[in-house]
Parts: sequence; structure tokens; C-alpha cells
Amino acid sequence: MELLVLREGVHGLPAESYAGALAERLPGHTVKHATTPDAERELIPDADVATGLDVRSSILADADSLRVFACAYAGTDHLPLDALAEHDIAVTNAAGVHTPNAAEQAIGSMLAFSRRLHEAARADSWQPVSPGELAGSTVTIVGLGAIGTGIAERLDPFGVTTVGVRRRPESGGPTDEVIGPERLQNALARSEFVVLCCPLTESTRGLVDAEALATLPPDAVLVNVARGEVIETEALVESLRRGWIGGAVLDVTDPEPLPDDHPLWGIDDVLITPHSAGATPNYYGRLADIVADNVGRLKAGETLRNRVRLRE
Repeated sequence: MELLVLREGVHGLPAESYAGALAERLPGHTVKHATTPDAERELIPDADVATGLDVRSSILADADSLRVFACAYAGTDHLPLDALAEHDIAVTNAAGVHTPNAAEQAIGSMLAFSRRLHEAARADSWQPVSPGELAGSTVTIVGLGAIGTGIAERLDPFGVTTVGVRRRPESGGPTDEVIGPERLQNALARSEFVVLCCPLTESTRGLVDAEALATLPPDAVLVNVARGEVIETEALVESLRRGWIGGAVLDVTDPEPLPDDHPLWGIDDVLITPHSAGATPNYYGRLADIVADNVGRLKAGETLRNRVRLRE
């Protein structure tokens, strides 16, 4: 088979490295890397599998052999899904690639707030703070996909109570308790930490609104490694300014990037990172493992791993 790596890299990593990782795993196949838009258009007609951050709908008409587009992100809402479906091109995502790094960032955020490291780091002199402990707290994890599962598993040694929120709670999970979205308010009311790692959908957009924020205990900390739009930003700013919640750790924001003059920058109990929870030097290796596995599945006529349901 012929694979085409599109030109855009992930998290500052060159796409050329991704092409090399795929070539190492697929010695019996051809891997090509397009470095320009013209090269993408020139190479797409012969590709069986294309992979990258995005694919222009304008080149799909020329993709006569294309059977799969392997998205290099876990989220696929930015893709031209209707056009891909129209051309009968299957779509897969990078679910699972981010698990170790995103889980570590979420847990690091909780440790920073429980031990008040963010306060100590701001001080310009020897000023004692009053840290707490993560142990004994309740952590609600909204979304029990690969990242949410990874967070729950890594929290197990810390002696916390975990509550997982998922659309189908009957599927279970690694948390002490698994509930459906209809019971989210109850979980919020008893949580010291709430970690958002759910996909952005119509049901999760604005999920954490003014009502949800008002339900949180006044010392609760919100951690978002999902998408910025899951939180209503204006309501969050209001809650933080009035001291209605203890703080927020935001790897994603709405809008994104966050403008320099946005009020969130001026609030003490807010830590903002530039959408870096997904960044890891192991990104391309893990992604190449998934794509190489799917090449074998495609050849054998088997179900693709991480296949995304396209819009109808």
C-alpha cells in the first residue's frame, strides 16, 4: 500500500519524523511525505492511506485510491467529515496517543493546587503557604475515554475517591463510581477536583455553565484538558473573580489562543498552559503504531482501530 503523510506537523514536531516512524513500521509499503500543498495534490491520487492533522476537501476529488484518512489528532470535529463520507473514505483518530502525557498533566495540575505550588512559585520572597493534600479528596473525571481512564488509573495510588462520568455508565470504568451525565450535578457538589477530558460534542459544549460552577464547593478546582468550549468562559471568569470556586487549570480555552488582554490572565488562582497537554516526544511513535496496525487491518479486511463514525 501507499501512505501519504501530509505536510503539517503536530505540537511543533516535524511531519518528516512521522513519515520516518511509519516507514520503520511498514517496510513492505511505500511512505511518502508531502511538504507543500501542491505536493499533497500531486501525491493524493495514488495514496491508499493519508494521514495528518487535516485534509483539504478540495483535494479529495482527486483521491481516487484513498480508503482511509488517519487523523493525527484525537478530535476530528475540524475535519471535512461530510466530504470524506461522500467520497467513502474511512476516518480514524489518534485516541490513546495522548494518554500518558495528558494524564500526567492533569495529575500534576491537581498536585500543584493541593500543595499550593502555584502560590509558592509566585512569591518573590520566603513566604510560607498552607498546602493541603490530594489524598482523601474526591476527583470527578468527565469522560472515561483513553485519557480519562489513564487519569483514573494513575490516581489510584494517591488515595482519592474517583467518580467517572460517561454517556453510558453501564459500560463501567476504572473509577470508584461511574455515573451518567444526568447525575453530574450531584458529583460536582462533592468534588474537590473536576477534570474535563471529554470530547467536544453538542451535549458537552457549554457543559460547565454558571449553574454547574455554582454547584461546585468553594474550594473546588477545575482542570480542563478537553476543549475550551466545554466551559462557558464568561461564567468561569465570574466564578473565579467572586471566589465561588478555588481555581482553574486550563490547557484549552475559549477563545484559543487566549488573547493577551483576556481577564483570565489576571486571576491569581488560574494556571494556563498553551494547549500543551497533548505534547510529548513520543507522539509520532505512538501514532505510527496505530496507523501501522490499521494498515494491516485494512489489508486483511478487518475492522479499523479508532474508526470515527462519520456524519450522516
